[in-house]
Amino acid sequence: VGVSSKVLGYGHLWAAWRRGYFEREGLDVEVVLMRGTAPAVQTLIAGSISAGLLASDGPITAVEQGADLVMVASSSKLTHMLMGAKNYPTYESLRGATIGSSTLTSGTAFVLRRALKAKGLEYPRDYKLLNVGGTTSAFLAMNAGQIAAAMMAVPNAFQAQDAGFNVIGRVADVVPNYLLSAYNVRRSWAEKNRPLVVRFLKAVVRAKKWFEQDRKSAVEFLAKEFQLTPALAERGLDYYLTNQAWHPELEIEMDGLKTVVDIYAEQNNLKGPIPNPEKYVDQSYLRQALKEIGLR
Repeated sequence: VGVSSKVLGYGHLWAAWRRGYFEREGLDVEVVLMRGTAPAVQTLIAGSISAGLLASDGPITAVEQGADLVMVASSSKLTHMLMGAKNYPTYESLRGATIGSSTLTSGTAFVLRRALKAKGLEYPRDYKLLNVGGTTSAFLAMNAGQIAAAMMAVPNAFQAQDAGFNVIGRVADVVPNYLLSAYNVRRSWAEKNRPLVVRFLKAVVRAKKWFEQDRKSAVEFLAKEFQLTPALAERGLDYYLTNQAWHPELEIEMDGLKTVVDIYAEQNNLKGPIPNPEKYVDQSYLRQALKEIGLR
């Protein structure tokens, strides 16, 4: 299983792997950390990995280019906050500033631009974007004064806040219902290996349910696995569960996926009708997994 980054939002995959949920389903799984969504998508298309936990815009782009990929379960919604350096407390203060982004050509960059546009800031008229990499790199770039602000996911946003940076706003308040990431497989492979996909999803759902049922142990696991302080891991887990940043059963909510598709269509100047989100999804595997677990 390839995964585009190692973040708390993907914690259920690491819990399923490290805590033996895959073994209980008779699966021998190796989780491979890859350098972003684009290489993970290519590796999945090539058949070198069986499944990928990826940012949602990557597979959509691949499917539109003819790839045989399909989303089978959700991972997480957007939990990012726009964090400002010490002299940048508001959206308006960012006018004329340089803002850090993890990429200039994928979904989170477009979400950032949409959020700023909703607050009256147009790109590139009112600000510059600088590709600084992920949250850790953005944190260092802000500390060094290279950028005025950046989007950071929970719990790293809390870490930045504790370090004295400003919470300018929750991106989800401006761009609600954005499906950040999902589990993907090759459609033709999954059809031939349905029992395998169902068992895989049963393990992941059970691992996610464990977060709810034993929060104390889950916090200890997340702190150790993601190298967080226990306090930061607890705040992160509480945020995800309280705000349902993970769907309770990892179902793909079509409203959230529609937002991703709309932004994809807008950025790629698609002609004609915007694709139906159902085009990219097959939840029959998840429904069967939930039924076998007893959740349906």
